Amino acid sequence: MKKVEVRDSKIKGKGVFAVTAIAKGEVILHIDDSIVVRRDDPVLSKLIGGEPDPCDYLPDGTIILMQEPERYINHSCDPNVYIYTLDKDRFVVGMRDIAGGEELTFDYAIDVVGGDWLDCLCGSPKCRGGHRPDFFLLPVAKQLEYLPYLSTGFVQAHRERVLRLLEGGKPSALGDRGEEPQPH
Repeated sequence: MKKVEVRDSKIKGKGVFAVTAIAKGEVILHIDDSIVVRRDDPVLSKLIGGEPDPCDYLPDGTIILMQEPERYINHSCDPNVYIYTLDKDRFVVGMRDIAGGEELTFDYAIDVVGGDWLDCLCGSPKCRGGHRPDFFLLPVAKQLEYLPYLSTGFVQAHRERVLRLLEGGKPSALGDRGEEPQPH
C-alpha cells in the first residue's frame, strides 16, 4: 500500500503527503540514493533552473540527485519526519504520529553545517523565520532536542562540536532514539 503522494503544498511548490495515518517510528520511505552527481555536473544546472535544488548533500561530501517523492519533502521548523541511516541506506521515519492527509516535513538544519540561506515559509508557530540551515546555529535547546535524530556520519564528522554540546547540555545518550524505526 502506498503511504505517500506528491501534490501541491501550502508551504512551497510540491509537497509529500501521508495517504493514511503513519505511526511515530514507522519507516515511510526508503530514499533512493542511486544517482550520485558532482557539484559541476552540467545536468544540475539544467535541473535547478527555477526549481529548488534537487540535491541532497551528505555529511561525507557525497551529492545525491534526489528522486520523487523524497525530493519534495518541504522544510518545517516543527518537523514530523527525520532521516534514519542504516549502513548506507537512508529512510524517512515518523518523528511523531502523522495524520492521513498531513504534509511530511523535515527540518533542513538536521545533519547540515553551512547550508544556504532559507526564507522559511513553514507557517509553524515555532517558525524561526529566515535562517541558515546549520545544526550548530540552532538554539542550544533545539540542538539538544535534535541530537537523537542526527546521523552517525554527521556525528562522526563533527565529533568535537557534538561532544561539547553533550558536555554543556547533558542529554541522556547520544543517538538514543528509543525504539528503532519499524517497517509497516
